[in-house]
Amino acid sequence: MNGVRRIVLKIGSSSLNHPQGGLDEAAIAQVVSAIADLKKHGVECIIVTSGAVAAGMGRLKLHNRPRDLPGKQAVSAVGQGVLIEMYTRNFEQHGIVGAQVLLSRIDLAQASHYRNAQNTLEKLLRLHVVPIINENDTVAVDELCFGDNDTLSALVAGLVGVDLLVILTDVDGLYTANPKKDQSAQLIKEVAEVSAVECMASGAGSMLGTGGMVTKLRAARIATHFGIGTLLLNFTRLKELDDLTKGEAPEGTYFKPVKHRLAGRKRWIAYAGLSEGCIHVDDGAAKALLEEGKSLLAKGITGVSGTWERKEIVRILNSRGEEIAKGVVELNHDEVLQVKGMHSGKLHELIENFEGEEVVHRDNMTVMVDM
Repeated sequence: MNGVRRIVLKIGSSSLNHPQGGLDEAAIAQVVSAIADLKKHGVECIIVTSGAVAAGMGRLKLHNRPRDLPGKQAVSAVGQGVLIEMYTRNFEQHGIVGAQVLLSRIDLAQASHYRNAQNTLEKLLRLHVVPIINENDTVAVDELCFGDNDTLSALVAGLVGVDLLVILTDVDGLYTANPKKDQSAQLIKEVAEVSAVECMASGAGSMLGTGGMVTKLRAARIATHFGIGTLLLNFTRLKELDDLTKGEAPEGTYFKPVKHRLAGRKRWIAYAGLSEGCIHVDDGAAKALLEEGKSLLAKGITGVSGTWERKEIVRILNSRGEEIAKGVVELNHDEVLQVKGMHSGKLHELIENFEGEEVVHRDNMTVMVDM
């Protein structure tokens, strides 16, 4: 925990919902107070917060959460203003300026949008402003949603290169067994590799005690592959975040960053960019990608599915239909169909305005061993 100078703090709905409905402003005051303490020690903070729907339900005096997408989006539209107003009012009491940043999936999926979001957040941090981030779910459609704010928090952590992602939960962390069913369950204080514990989150009788832990482990996997440590922390231990300034870890579960982290562009390819289609390859090509560090050539391609244009991201599948890589493709869907199975030397004869030999260059690819 030494040298933590920038963190993303993710706060879920379970931490912010008032028992009687709406938002619990006392909980928001606790979050803001903890951030104010960290900022006094020179730690830059970014918030990824839920709570817009709960805030909207409280303002509209609704007792049941809307089930249809337009209903959720309408309630969220009301709640966003309430949510940011509460954060702003509490930050002002500490002399801190907060800024609302609404992100949609497309903002991180397209390279130009990704860079613009990155530049905006960096500028806010240089101005000593606390970005308060939420998904722009007022206008998002299902296929362009992040799915959960845990995933959003991990992508934001990679976007601005933080030292630590803190995910606040309603439990103390990851356990050896379901603590609600097994009194002998022990808190796992440190995890070296997320994949070693992901199986604990699936199936009946899960060892994890909360369904939300599945998305938290997914977020930890993304962040740790960015080279960012991830801490699961019970919301009731929020004040212990100040221990970070002493080089100490609060009581929770800490996921260590991997040794060989993904570089900036490969981060985007692996997790932020949207895949427009799939390229199917034979066993020889799969081996070349996974074991030999090679680029994808036309000769190893057996088929395609979906449609895409040049320079878009595609998923690369092996002969069993398993995803083994993602990458920026140099040819469009029709062009790949035209050259699949052919020797690279023939590509120039068949494809207009194409000078390369690789369908997906290694420098623009992330393979599963990286992800």
